[in-house]
Amino acid sequence: MGRKETLDLLVEGGKAAPGASSAPKLSMYKLNVGEIFTKINEKTKEYAGIQVPVKIIIDTETKTYEVTVGSPPMAGLIKKELGIELAKITDEEKTKGKTSVGDLKFDQVVRIAKMKKDSLLAKDLKAAVKQVIGTANSMTGVLIESKRPKELIKEVEEGKWDSQIK
Repeated sequence: MGRKETLDLLVEGGKAAPGASSAPKLSMYKLNVGEIFTKINEKTKEYAGIQVPVKIIIDTETKTYEVTVGSPPMAGLIKKELGIELAKITDEEKTKGKTSVGDLKFDQVVRIAKMKKDSLLAKDLKAAVKQVIGTANSMTGVLIESKRPKELIKEVEEGKWDSQIK
């Protein structure tokens, strides 16, 4: 087993393409660039529209490689659930009375928490749910169950949503 070289990329799920920094490096190790990006796109297709961290671990002596896919950022998962690209309300929208960019359902929050649980420092699913709500709170105009995320954190702490956190 030879020396390992790691190439870290942030790609759009299912749409990765060789770039100015990745293609020359992979070619330098005489690897099939097209094959690598096909494999990345296969592994990230379920994250379509979301930026996903990817590692390409190259054994420089044997010219073999391994592709590992990380967990997408929580804000990206929230935006995907809401079907939006930006969590932002323009001044024009504000004057028309718009106060939110989207309204998550609590089961969507739990689904995101389950997706991210392994990459969080949460001791249980309830703590992971609170982290998702906290991220939603930091995003402009995101509501959960038609409430501001801060209100929902209190309700979760009081146990109001325990029946849905499974």
